[in-house]
Amino acid sequence: MPIAFITGITGQDGYYLSKFLLEKGYVVHGTIRRSSTFNTSRIEPLIAKYSKEDNLILHYSDLLDSSSLSTLISTINPDEIYNLAAQSHVAVSFNNPVFTTQTGTLGSIALLESIRSLNKKIKFYQASSSEMFGGKSNEMLSEASPFDPRSPYAASKVFAHNITKIYRDSYDIFGVNGILFNHESPHRGETFVTRKITRAVSRISVGIQSKLTLGNLDASRDWGFAGDYVEGMWLMMQHENPDDWVLATGESHTVKEFVEEAFKIVNLNSSDYVETSEKYFRPNEVDFLLGDSQKAQNELGWKPKTSFKELVKIMVESDLELAKRESVLIKEGLLSPTWDNS
Repeated sequence: MPIAFITGITGQDGYYLSKFLLEKGYVVHGTIRRSSTFNTSRIEPLIAKYSKEDNLILHYSDLLDSSSLSTLISTINPDEIYNLAAQSHVAVSFNNPVFTTQTGTLGSIALLESIRSLNKKIKFYQASSSEMFGGKSNEMLSEASPFDPRSPYAASKVFAHNITKIYRDSYDIFGVNGILFNHESPHRGETFVTRKITRAVSRISVGIQSKLTLGNLDASRDWGFAGDYVEGMWLMMQHENPDDWVLATGESHTVKEFVEEAFKIVNLNSSDYVETSEKYFRPNEVDFLLGDSQKAQNELGWKPKTSFKELVKIMVESDLELAKRESVLIKEGLLSPTWDNS
């Protein structure tokens, strides 16, 4: 059975990629950071199903601990490494620039160095980001478009992207960069704008939240479904030659459009509930992102399967079930109705 090693396995992409690989018969190893609380809620169903057969194995490690990473890779000897771990919230990267940059840069080098010194046949996937492009103009962005990072997060991703190319060219390592545009799901973190919207819409619809406060409603993004995008990651690793590929839907929608579509699903008017606040604006805004995934479609046979409206519907309906359960607990006095309405 093929063996995969995933950093960031507890995140949204980690969940969908692990599920995808496990269903393909992989043995999956993943890293989790040691802390006072467990953060494995997303992958608990996978742990319950696969860990008893030793098909899903978790290890304590950290991207900033190169020694532990090297030891793990030497012990596991994986066929494929997927580097998904990062401090991935763009707004937070302005508040925590040092940690964000260290995680994004040192982690990628540590993994690549381990491959170089231990086994050059190990394939390496680096999670790059559309944020690297900067989004200053309303043009479609491809693998050939120049990078213009506008946040510490984006800058760290540019470094990891370029160092992967350097190791690929210098040491003949199979290293690929997946330049993924925004991809969302019900497993997206609640601080990200799409999930913040769908959580608020669902809570408002059942009467346990009164308003939704956002930042720049005119920011436009190319939004796809995370479940579709992890298949693209895997296809990159199966390609004959390592390269860089953009994954995107080819459509860009504003935050306002996302909000309106979400409220429409629960038959409410967004203008009755949505406010804006300067505190949610970025110091250096990325106004527009639109991806051109033609290369991935032609070379990998990948294409997005989930439309924008379908994505919003999937997220709202999932969060609506969660909000209904919360409402019941509140009525039974088992949960305090003290929601942050922003």
